[in-house]
Amino acid sequence: MFNELALSTLMALLVVGLHGFGLMGLGRLLELYETRIGGVGVAGPLWQHAALTIAVVLGLFVIHGVEIWLYAALYTAIGAVPDLREAVYFSSISYGSIGYSDVLMAPQWRLLGAIEGVGGAILLGWSVAFFVSVMTPFTAPRKRRPRHDDTP
Repeated sequence: MFNELALSTLMALLVVGLHGFGLMGLGRLLELYETRIGGVGVAGPLWQHAALTIAVVLGLFVIHGVEIWLYAALYTAIGAVPDLREAVYFSSISYGSIGYSDVLMAPQWRLLGAIEGVGGAILLGWSVAFFVSVMTPFTAPRKRRPRHDDTP
């Protein structure tokens, strides 16, 4: 059990760090985009909003995919699952907290898979919060600028 907890702690530190840096990287890219267009892109054309949304979602997919593959590589390296395909499958269902079955996992490593599920749920929630904060300016009602001839 100590080995599982030690590896779980190391993996949690690794994926949380990776996730944080991944979200910071996406945030920096969004800042560069805003600088390029001269401010927050709320007033831009619809196709730019769609492209930005797709880019952010794909960036989040990449971050989560790397984290899932890191767990899969660990499961393969320690012999917790029979092969890489099963490792990726098990990691995906654990990370996404779907958790169909832990039959694939060697009994002495099942706690590691369960902890991946808890961590994955937290990281997915973090991504949702990031996505909502990025998309809020695009979905918030636009305020009308007062003109000089408008009376308060």
